[in-house]
Amino acid sequence: MKNILITGGAGFIGSNFIPYFLFNNPHVHVLNIDKLTYAGNLKNLTEVEKHDNYTFVEGDICNRSLIESLFKEYDFRGVIHFAAESHVDNSIENPDEFIKTNVFGTFQLIDVARNHWMDSPHSYRKEYSGCRFHHISTDEVYGTLGKTGLFKETTPYAPNSPYSASKASSDFIIRSYFHTYGLDVVTTNCSNNYGPKQHDEKLIPTIIRKAIAEENIPIYGDGKNIRDWLYVLDHCKGIELVYNTGLSGETYNIGGRNERNNNYIAAKICELLDNLLPRKNQKSYKELITFVKDRPGHDLRYAIDASKIENELGWKADENFESGIEKTVAWYINKYTNSFNKI
Repeated sequence: MKNILITGGAGFIGSNFIPYFLFNNPHVHVLNIDKLTYAGNLKNLTEVEKHDNYTFVEGDICNRSLIESLFKEYDFRGVIHFAAESHVDNSIENPDEFIKTNVFGTFQLIDVARNHWMDSPHSYRKEYSGCRFHHISTDEVYGTLGKTGLFKETTPYAPNSPYSASKASSDFIIRSYFHTYGLDVVTTNCSNNYGPKQHDEKLIPTIIRKAIAEENIPIYGDGKNIRDWLYVLDHCKGIELVYNTGLSGETYNIGGRNERNNNYIAAKICELLDNLLPRKNQKSYKELITFVKDRPGHDLRYAIDASKIENELGWKADENFESGIEKTVAWYINKYTNSFNKI
């Protein structure tokens, strides 16, 4: 049975990906390493915790000796690298953690993989031919867009926050290991994900949580910042497709073609909540929407051109925003109402 290392699998995207991947790949054993910071939660993986082909290790990707020991014990034939510090606000307050994990951690991980799989630059050990390193990144590395245009794989990098700068740095490390060493790598840069299991701090869970708790719903600035929203399961499908069939050394942008601004997001969620969980005072949740001071360096607009993965690999998003957000709101209603009922 082939062993695959997945990093950061207790986080939002990783914890959606692992059950999906295990179901589709019954002859693969997944080892999930996660540091279990505030953003990692093993409750996200209860459906696979007893799976015969799943193993969890609590650990830090910056710990080289640990990564080396895991490669030696499990002889990994692939790596899918989710682990990252990802909250922009936190990167503004504590950028050092982002540099450490996203840059140094990525370097340690890919360097250990190279040493395990390869004899020398551009020379894989025979038994490791085809071993691949898949790096998960973000569209934020491209900076911000005006009212028109889309991020393409060829768009110059222009990160505007410590978070996006650290991810851009990690992308360049991955690129260098392909060109210098001939390591089989692929990179995917995704747009804003949403769906089940996302951390409470993120925009969509915050809107739902605050609304249900009858608290003000905070929206940065004037609420006109635009993002391209990607349902997390659609992203998982894209990741598996690129890992299995993407061309070595290539980058693939994965986006949902669902541009929405924050005002629309908040209003849409409030409308769904009005129908699914009406307030006791019979008023709309929209009255709880409150505009707060914008964060520094807040990019205006992100939008991805997903033509490459669509045309070359045959991927497409199954959910539009309106269908995906209905599923998402229903999931969080169940989560938050159960939590509040226990208080």
